[in-house]
Amino acid sequence: MRALFEAIQETDVNRLRSVLTVLDGENIGEKALLVDGNIVWESRENGFFREYKKEIQERNETETFLLGGREIFCDVLGQEKQIVICGGGHVSIPVITLGVMMGCEVTVLEDRPTFADNARRAGATNVICEPFEQGLDKVEGNSDTYFVIVTRGHRYDQVCLEKIAQKEHAYIGMIGSRRRTTMVKQTLVEKGIDKEVLDKVYTPIGLDIGAQTPVEIAVAIMAEIIEVKNKKKRTCGYTKEIVKAVLDREDYPEKKVMATIVKRKGSAPQGVGIKMLVLRDGKCIGTIGGGCMEANVTQKALLMAAGKGPEIALCKVDMTGADAEEEGMVCGGVVSVLLELI
Repeated sequence: MRALFEAIQETDVNRLRSVLTVLDGENIGEKALLVDGNIVWESRENGFFREYKKEIQERNETETFLLGGREIFCDVLGQEKQIVICGGGHVSIPVITLGVMMGCEVTVLEDRPTFADNARRAGATNVICEPFEQGLDKVEGNSDTYFVIVTRGHRYDQVCLEKIAQKEHAYIGMIGSRRRTTMVKQTLVEKGIDKEVLDKVYTPIGLDIGAQTPVEIAVAIMAEIIEVKNKKKRTCGYTKEIVKAVLDREDYPEKKVMATIVKRKGSAPQGVGIKMLVLRDGKCIGTIGGGCMEANVTQKALLMAAGKGPEIALCKVDMTGADAEEEGMVCGGVVSVLLELI
């Protein structure tokens, strides 16, 4: 498992990366790392997946599927989600709060020191207090970066959009009326900015829920970001904290267990691909949903880490019916969690 993490570290985060895992049969636990559909690492040389090169090239979503009579989990690896907010005004503050609650890294660009301080107090991960053009030069952007433009005036919107439209991104949203945003985009087209990119900018920003107050507008913005994010059907892969715990043998020398949701039916607190690392002392890095469901999985993981179980197992948790209700599993769905000893 550590070898897989080391291999992932060497891949380009901007390429399509996925990890395939056999979930049943004699090959259970066998893995392959793919980049753009091609095998770049495998847990067993010339293993199971070599026979199905064409079939696996077509997989670009996190899901479970059948291959050669075996059940396979395809885990498409994204990155940790980053929200970049241009502007530190009244709308920005609740967007920061909601972004942090979602577990995103939130970067705020604001050229006014007082408003930059407000963003820091709201919990922003990073605050860049410089003119927007200079500040955006410090933000690279990638396929998991969500840009939110909520500045105090259309001239600042234009500066931000011009810079952002030339960066890789998952989403660009800009506040303002249709007339105002149309004028900004038309000006940028005349300056040579790609019209196709500008046409995909979400304006006016946010889902149409009739939002009026700054908090309501922030909810609409975050709802739109969530909608865009979830359509991509990929998780952040392995968080920085999980990667550190797996690779750092000095600080984390004991055995640990990776728990990954590989199937979900009905309602569940987390989606397919979400991961949690269970340490030998019972501490967990990440969450697969909390509550009794997570506690159930954690107990099984601790037995594995103590050498009282298999090195790999598929754990099914049923959150339907009266028994589940009594245990507090109110979601009403069924999840399958892959447990792997590291």
